[in-house]
Amino acid sequence: MKTPSMRFTSLAVIALAAGLSTTAQAQNAADAADSATARQKVAMCIGCHGITGYQASFPEVHKVPKISGQNAKYIAAALTAYRKGERKHPTMKGIAASMSDQDIADVAAFYEASGKDIPSPAAPAAPATPTADIQTLLTKGNCMACHGADMNKPIDASYPKIAGQHADYLYVALKAYQTERNPQIGRANAIMGPQAKLFTHTELKQLATYVASLPGELKTVPQPKLRR
Repeated sequence: MKTPSMRFTSLAVIALAAGLSTTAQAQNAADAADSATARQKVAMCIGCHGITGYQASFPEVHKVPKISGQNAKYIAAALTAYRKGERKHPTMKGIAASMSDQDIADVAAFYEASGKDIPSPAAPAAPATPTADIQTLLTKGNCMACHGADMNKPIDASYPKIAGQHADYLYVALKAYQTERNPQIGRANAIMGPQAKLFTHTELKQLATYVASLPGELKTVPQPKLRR
């Protein structure tokens, strides 16, 4: 009988192989992208992601994610998934549908570079040790296997940094991986779907709160009005 850890390893191998065909095009473009070219292209993004504390109201009220400092390959893969409908969100799908592969690559490169000249808040010498209950949840989900021991250095750049991300956004995102057969909400992912379904909503909220408390590199960087 396979243990949860063995099942996760099998899922990870399958998903990584499948992901090569799903995101390779966007990831290769991101490698060659010029973040400076994206300054005009991010105009559609800054109305939400360039405002500190900005809250979305769909599918429930939550802060929009911090994306400055995020891995470009992850941003490119996420936008491509919205464009294909693998991630369901009316606003994000509409925006992604208007973007070419090069647009996606340029925007992803822009946000990976964004905020690197802004010092991160002083971090403690060592992150707080998780409580026994939280450690049980982290072990159950095997979160560090992809996101890294500190949740800030994923094992692959196509996975997101999540340390310090907004807790309410993480909670909404995790619930989306549990959602099926809903035309407006949900995320299809061969790894995160099965993992998220291991938890109750209360447990997902506990995990999200803990991950949000960790020091990380993600930021919201207000952008000036862009002019040609």
